[in-house]
Amino acid sequence: MQSPLFGFTETETQDRYALQNPQLLRVSLSGHEDVLARKGTMVAYQGIIEFDAEYRTPGQQRARAHTGEGLDLMRCSGQGTVYLANLAQYVHVVDVDHTGLTVDSSYVLALDSALNSEVIAVDSQFGISGSGKYNLQITGRGKVALMTSGQPLMLQVTPDKYVNADADAIVAWSSSLRVQMQAQTHSAGVFRRRGNTGEGWELNFLGQGYALVQPSELLPPQNAVIGQGMRAQYGMGQHGAHAQNQGNVWTNR
Repeated sequence: MQSPLFGFTETETQDRYALQNPQLLRVSLSGHEDVLARKGTMVAYQGIIEFDAEYRTPGQQRARAHTGEGLDLMRCSGQGTVYLANLAQYVHVVDVDHTGLTVDSSYVLALDSALNSEVIAVDSQFGISGSGKYNLQITGRGKVALMTSGQPLMLQVTPDKYVNADADAIVAWSSSLRVQMQAQTHSAGVFRRRGNTGEGWELNFLGQGYALVQPSELLPPQNAVIGQGMRAQYGMGQHGAHAQNQGNVWTNR
C-alpha cells in the first residue's frame, strides 16, 4: 500500500510528553507514574494501558457542584503510549513549577497525577455577587497539556507592563499574578456586551508572570454531539456543548 498518509507516522522520542503534530499528544507510560487525561480524549494507545475513572474527594465534589468548575478525568496507567486529542484543538505542553498555574478546566487535556488542583474564584473588582469566574489552580511540579482554539499568544506581565485580556479568550496564567475582573463601564451595561463594541468582561493581570490568550472567544467544544450539523460539531446550538457551556463569566460557573 502506498499513500501520502505514510508521512504522518509516529514521531520517535524519549520525552514523556511529545506532540505528534500540533493537535495530537503522545504520552509515554513506564508503569511508575500515571497520567490524568480528560475523559474521552484517548484516540489510540499501544502497550498494556488501563483507563479508570478518577475518584473525586467529597471536597472536590462539593466544589464542582457549587462552581461548575472541575475536571472529568480518567487515570491512564500501565506501560506503553497513549495518544490524546480533543476535536483537533491545538495542544501545548507546560511545565508547572513552584509559581503554579491557573487555568480554566475546559482547556486542560492532561496532567501528571502528582500535581494538585483546587478551585479558586477570580473576584470582581466591582464586588458584584456571583460575578467571580472560577478556575483551577494547579500546583506542584509536573507537566500539563493545554488546549486552545487556534495558535495562542503568550504575553509577559511585568510590574511595568500589565496585561488586559478578554475573559472569554484567556486560557491560563501564572498563579503569582494579581488578577482583577473589570469592564469599561460601571453602568448596568456591564451585564451586556459593552454597548455595540461586542466586548464584555476582561481580566486585568498585574505582577510578574505570563498570560496565555487564544485567538477565539469560545471554549473547546467539549462533548459536542457529532452528526447534528456544523453548529453542533463546534459546540453550538441546542445539541452542542456550547448550549450548556458558553465560556463567559456569567455562564461558565
